[in-house]
This record gives sequence, structure tokens and C-alpha cells, in this order.
Amino acid sequence: MNDVEQAITRAHREEWAWVVATLTRRFGDLDIAEDAAADAFAAALERWPADGVPPNPGAWLTTTANRKAIDRIRRESKRDDKYKEAQMVYGDHPPEPLGAIDDDRLRLMFTCCHPALAMESRVALTLRMVGGLSMPEIARAFLVQETTMGQRITRAKAKIKAARIPYRVPSTGDLPARVSGVLAVLYLVFNEGYLASGPDTDPVRDDLTTEAIRLTRLLRALMPEDGEVAGLLALMLLTEARHTARVSASGELVPLDEQDRGAWDATLIAEGHRLVRERLAAAAAGAAPGRYQILAAISAVHTSVRDIRDTDWSQVVALYDQLSRLDASPIVAMNRAIAVAELDGPDVALAAIDRLEDKLADYHAYHATRADLLRRLGRSSESRAAYDKAIGLVGNTAETAYLNRRRDQLQ
Repeated sequence: MNDVEQAITRAHREEWAWVVATLTRRFGDLDIAEDAAADAFAAALERWPADGVPPNPGAWLTTTANRKAIDRIRRESKRDDKYKEAQMVYGDHPPEPLGAIDDDRLRLMFTCCHPALAMESRVALTLRMVGGLSMPEIARAFLVQETTMGQRITRAKAKIKAARIPYRVPSTGDLPARVSGVLAVLYLVFNEGYLASGPDTDPVRDDLTTEAIRLTRLLRALMPEDGEVAGLLALMLLTEARHTARVSASGELVPLDEQDRGAWDATLIAEGHRLVRERLAAAAAGAAPGRYQILAAISAVHTSVRDIRDTDWSQVVALYDQLSRLDASPIVAMNRAIAVAELDGPDVALAAIDRLEDKLADYHAYHATRADLLRRLGRSSESRAAYDKAIGLVGNTAETAYLNRRRDQLQ
């Protein structure tokens, strides 16, 4: 990849959400915003190799996308009425800031997460429009086919247009009904950045993790008393703190038990632990913790010791038991079994894992977990077969390298 291609790829990662949000703010139409943004990036592919990368790629892309959007409106069959309407509503300047926080991407996220949409549609649409994730990436996050996900996003955009859902941060009274979808999106955006699902991207995408944390901080400023917002921020910070230790110099994933804990970010860990302690105090006062608060507490247990051997696995299992009552998903059950392996042994964990096969047969982490348990039990041939299944399903290049090494080490 040459320098210009790298610049365009970097601009797409860093500027996509900003361009789409800015155009949505001006034209009030997600289809127009997304299509014009895509056209602007296509224009960059044509022009930047000849003209050079502009000093401010984001501004160039936004200006180009605005022109593309206006050209499209003019070309449409009812172009006069639509163009006049757009100019009357928006004029040549963006509207005044709406909501308590002036952030276009946060507004766009709340638009996509309107309660009129089904939860899965809210999350998928926002991952596309705000997170800038590709259709294959979103489909992998939901473990569904790409065509299914495309149809879901198309229907969601059509419903937003038909229902005239406003582009704004909702009022204080409306926030609780909207925040669950927003949190789900932020969590998935962060996860895609922390361990990218595709083979054609960096194994860790700093642009996504950074943006997810930034938006979650904004959301916490909007809702300082919401325990789940605080819990998600704590979870992100404690996870991001391990960033530099997660991929080796050779590009291989480094699992938690092999990481150099001295390389973890002590400042992020301290902030994350403080948020967890605040939520534990609230729970002691009778405020039942939600999913993200429990996940943050699990992460706090892992990051509170300097040696993996000092981990309080009984506490981790107890927290997963608590989480299972809120989220009885097979992935939660799988993660609980991983902790059980440290407490009760790999044979007990493997029995729990095997019960999940029907639900997680297409999930690479299931087979990787099973492979590791079989390895620990000395069942090398079965472990190798499980590693092969995991490698066939995984997309992340660092994770692929790690799984290949573990498989090749089997006797």
C-alpha cells in the first residue's frame, strides 16, 4: 500500500463518522449523508494520487461530500422542491447546536438508537453510520450473514426517514429510553477496535477504541448518575489499559496470562478502578448493578493483581454467576467456563463448554477455548482439530498467529 492509499485508509477510519454526522446535520437524511460520504472517499481515491493528500483531509472530504449531496438532491425527480426545502431548513450554515452537548457524532448515535427501531437495528445502523464499520464487520459482530445485515440497516434508515426521527441529543427525560442502545453500540465499536474481526485491517484499531471512549465520556457527562454508563466507561478504560501488551512485536496476540503487566497503563487502571468502586458503593446502598458494571468488576479483579497466579478466580466466577442472571447468553456461559477452569480444573470447564456447541459452532473463540482446555488435559489430537476449526473461523491476524503457534506446539 503506497502513502496515498494509507492516507485514504487512515482518513476513512478517522473521518467517516465526522463526515456522515456533519451531512446528516445539514441535510437530515441518512441515505444522502452515507452516499455522499462514500462518493467523497471515491473522489479521494481518484484525485489524491494526482493532486496529493490535502493538508486537512477531513475538511476536504466534508466539503466534497456536501457538494455531492447537493448534486444528488438536484438530480432527483423532485429536485426543486427537495433542494428548496433543504435550503430553507438548513441554509448555507449548519443549524444551531441541539441538546446539552454539541457533538455531531453523539447526536447521530442517538438518532440511530431511537426506540422506534428494534434494538438489533439500532445497534447495526449505528455501527455503520457512526462507527464506520463495514457490512462484513457488522455481520460478524452479530454472527449473521452479510445480506441479512444489509437488509436490516436499509430498513432502519427507511424507518428513520418515514417517522421523521429528529437528529438531536434527546431531552433529559428521554435519555433513559435511548441509552441502552447507545451503550450497546459503544461497546461493540470498542470491541471491534480492541480486537478487529477482519483479516484486511490492523489487529487493533486505535481509532475505534479512542472514539468509543470519547463518546462514552460525553455520555457520562450527560448522565452522571447512570450506573451502566459509568460501568461501560470503567470497562473500556480497564481494557484499553492493556492495549500495549496485547500484541507482540512479531504481530501475535498475547493472552492475558502471558502479558507484561508492567506495560499496562496505570493511569487508566486507576481511573477504571475508581469508577468500579463508586458502583460497588452504590450497589451496597441498594442499586442493583447492570451488565456493564459487572463486566467492569470482572475486569477490575483481573487488573488488581501483579501476577496472574494471584487472581481471585472464585470472585470472577461469582461475578459471572451474577452476570448470567442478567444475560444468559452462551458467550457469557463460555467466559464463565474459562474462569471455572482456573478454579475447578479444565475437565469441569470442558464439560460446560461442550454443552454450548450447538449455539457457538460458528464462533471461533468457542473452538479456541475448547482447544486450550483439551491441550491442558493432554488430548492433543482433539486439541489440534479444535485449533484448526478456530483458525478457519478467525479473521484477526494477530489472533490467527497466536492460534497457529499454539496448535504447532502440540506434541
